[in-house]
Amino acid sequence: MSYHHILVAVDLTKDSHKILERAVVIAERNNGAKISIMHTLEPLGFAYGGDIPMDLTSIQDQLDDHAKKRLTEIAAPHIPETDQYVVVGMPDTEIHRFAEEHDVDLIVVGSHGRHGFALLLGSTSTGVLHGAQCDVLAVRVGKKGEKSDE
Repeated sequence: MSYHHILVAVDLTKDSHKILERAVVIAERNNGAKISIMHTLEPLGFAYGGDIPMDLTSIQDQLDDHAKKRLTEIAAPHIPETDQYVVVGMPDTEIHRFAEEHDVDLIVVGSHGRHGFALLLGSTSTGVLHGAQCDVLAVRVGKKGEKSDE
């Protein structure tokens, strides 16, 4: 079996480069499979339970702009801007939606080394793994004893 479309889901930390590098190697081994990269921003209203009596639109827009710039830095030179996506929503849900809508056959995500199966993958990676309709590769990031940018 070969892969035709790989989705790289990143959190924009320094480990994102390592996750993308793994996907690039897989794409090269699969006759130049297409790679898309995405980052999901959780809505501010959701994060604060909607209890803040103010309009968060401009702050959300600033976060979106910052995420797009950071994603472009990570994706260069491997992925054209047309295949870079910043979406607002719950990460695992948005990753599944994108994968189904764009015929993705491999999702590549980061996995932070913790203890136990659920902690090994982390909440987003676990959610992606359990709901995906395609293969999922969890790339181990962060060395033992090394602090990540979470």
